[in-house]
Amino acid sequence: MSALVRGARFVSVLFGGVFAGFLVAVLVLELSLRSYDGRVYAQVRQVELDSLDRLAGATLLPALIATALLAVAAFRTREGGRWPVLSALALLVLVFVLTMVVNYPINNDQADWNVQAPPAGWADDRDRWQIAHAVRTVAAVCAFGCLILARRSDTRVDTPAIERPAGALAS
Repeated sequence: MSALVRGARFVSVLFGGVFAGFLVAVLVLELSLRSYDGRVYAQVRQVELDSLDRLAGATLLPALIATALLAVAAFRTREGGRWPVLSALALLVLVFVLTMVVNYPINNDQADWNVQAPPAGWADDRDRWQIAHAVRTVAAVCAFGCLILARRSDTRVDTPAIERPAGALAS
């Protein structure tokens, strides 16, 4: 296995796991905010938006790129674990598209909200954002699971079986 593939595997699992964990933490926070009014929600969202979008990009993009490299390498070499890698890539692409189409535009709108007087439809925006976030969280966690599964499959392919001495019985 090439150093590029080993590096891509490391980056995809590391950043895919950090990204999935980050999304789970944000989901827990967002669910906690459901019982608060618009002023509290708007203020917390603006605090989240201060740096969390950068963290999302800094973890999703390396995971996505490394997983794409793994998928190409897996299909070129016919290594074990290519279907879990392809599944992980499809899930990460789904996360990226959902983020760009739903979450990111809402983030941009929420960044300009007046925390003392959120817009009239603030709860509808919150609900759309949270539903899309829940979907992308599940997809990211599943992608991470696929990357772990692919890692295990590749390890089994890469590790030669222990040879038994002639005449030894299998246990």
